[in-house]
Amino acid sequence: MSRVQGYTPKKPVLAGVCATAVLVTAAALVPGSTPAEAATYTPPPAHAGFDYQIGGAYTPPAGVQVVSRDHSASPAQGLYNICYVNAYQAQPGAEGDWDDDLLLRDANGDVVYDTDWGEAFLDIRTADKRERIAEKVGTWIDGCADKGFQAVEPDNYDSYTRAGDLLDSADAQGLIRLLAERAHSDGLAIGQKNTVELAPNREENGLDFAVAEECGEWDECGDYTAEFGDRVIVVEYTAKGLSKACAGFGDELSIVRRDLDVSPKGSSGYVRETC
Repeated sequence: MSRVQGYTPKKPVLAGVCATAVLVTAAALVPGSTPAEAATYTPPPAHAGFDYQIGGAYTPPAGVQVVSRDHSASPAQGLYNICYVNAYQAQPGAEGDWDDDLLLRDANGDVVYDTDWGEAFLDIRTADKRERIAEKVGTWIDGCADKGFQAVEPDNYDSYTRAGDLLDSADAQGLIRLLAERAHSDGLAIGQKNTVELAPNREENGLDFAVAEECGEWDECGDYTAEFGDRVIVVEYTAKGLSKACAGFGDELSIVRRDLDVSPKGSSGYVRETC
């Protein structure tokens, strides 16, 4: 099940909703595109009620205008929907869904895992492998568009920070640019998931908004807004993080607190709070 895939804490609308959003032409941002290939896409509305449902879909609470759900789910009717895909790591137990050479291996030939979630890292070190990974993930992105989602959220952009010295930021950005091109060609906006250190490169990488986990907890929300303006969606997992995010950015950003497993409503661990 998709949760907060690979997240490791640092330190140990439609109709009316979309009316205020900016329509962007994909051809303006995708290298090599032509007017005939242009598609328009709309970033999420700023400072809108948000719910993070990547752990399981349920009826959105009153006041919610934007929802993020796993690509296997259907979008919520009448809302702005973000489609979650695990783009840099294999789902737990799903290594067999990938070609063997697309799984990251160490010097001994053993598959390298993100131990927090039991997910194998994908090998993004060469252009050929990035293109093959992007093609597979791209089929999921196509499916998001076919279902009626308006945006895509590729997770584990920051996997290079957890893979020792085997991956680097250039590898990660090489793949995200391919995914941005695919999303934009499908008429979808694309969000940067975490990875605040790469936020200054967001235009070069073709990223339209950010989904920032615990930026309140770690005093990073301002680093995201410096690059994305108010197109930042904040997900906190503690009361302290929510309080800090709301105190500093509650009047301009979409902010929600969820439980770490992002449990569906009705589950014993379910938590959802807003400013």
